[in-house]
Amino acid sequence: MSTLDIAEVTQHAGVPASTLRYYEEKGLIVSTGRRGLRRQFHADVLERLALIALGRAAGFSLDEIAHMFAPGGQLQVERQMLAAKADELDRTIRRLTAMRDGLRHAAVCPAPSHMECPTFQRIVRAAASGAIAPAGTPEPCPRRQRAR
Repeated sequence: MSTLDIAEVTQHAGVPASTLRYYEEKGLIVSTGRRGLRRQFHADVLERLALIALGRAAGFSLDEIAHMFAPGGQLQVERQMLAAKADELDRTIRRLTAMRDGLRHAAVCPAPSHMECPTFQRIVRAAASGAIAPAGTPEPCPRRQRAR
């Protein structure tokens, strides 16, 4: 199997060397050794980096992604975990769609002031109640809400 040095991996994967070192530290990828001061990787690291990129794009944390790789390096994704992430993405899409639609309305609303617009007032109330969280803010855990 061919090997790539860290510079080749960064070039092919579009990932900085610092990220590769961090992924190696987290156990997501493994170098095969060094040639001089440069880490060497099996060529299949590119596929693993693509899987990591896919997981990150879907919103999985690095710890969740690490959990998806079995000790032998095989990908073992729990289908329940995928379904839960898909449900989370659905909630995010609904929240962002509502926000987008409300902002588009507010941008063209003929009301003299945004605060006189019923649609904008609904957005403000939803934000105040926590129904609309800022982008990147995790939604509250349903279990924690029930425990209160």
